[in-house]
Amino acid sequence: MPQNVTTAPQPLKRKLLDQVRDTIRRKHFSIRTEQSYTEWIRRFILFHNKRHPREMAEPEVTEFLTHLARDGHVTASTQNQALSALLFLYKEVLKQEIGWLEGVQRAKRPSRLPVVLTRDEVNKIFAQLHGAHRLMAGLLYGSGLRLMDA
Repeated sequence: MPQNVTTAPQPLKRKLLDQVRDTIRRKHFSIRTEQSYTEWIRRFILFHNKRHPREMAEPEVTEFLTHLARDGHVTASTQNQALSALLFLYKEVLKQEIGWLEGVQRAKRPSRLPVVLTRDEVNKIFAQLHGAHRLMAGLLYGSGLRLMDA
């Protein structure tokens, strides 16, 4: 008579973007970073017809980043954000090294100065705010914090 052998259930393989989210949260990145990184990774996968990133490497990353600059007309900072997301995916999630990205066509940096409000303009804005909104705006402005820090 055969002995009844039970096998332990195999752990379910988590979806790639869930693995990315888990890694980002484990490293205590901000929620905005999580959102932008997962979106860039999703766009990268869709750009390459839903191929798994494990099947791709430097040439595909280079092609995607060049596409963003040439055809997507993204800014240099946007292209750098996409690059950071893909480097995070390969290094931290997939534990793979990708080669040096030499052939990437870089987006051009705009040559414009930042817009800065005068003291009078700032005072006029604060005159329109009251209560908690005034307090939050004052803290953000006075300490140089970002909007999500409030």
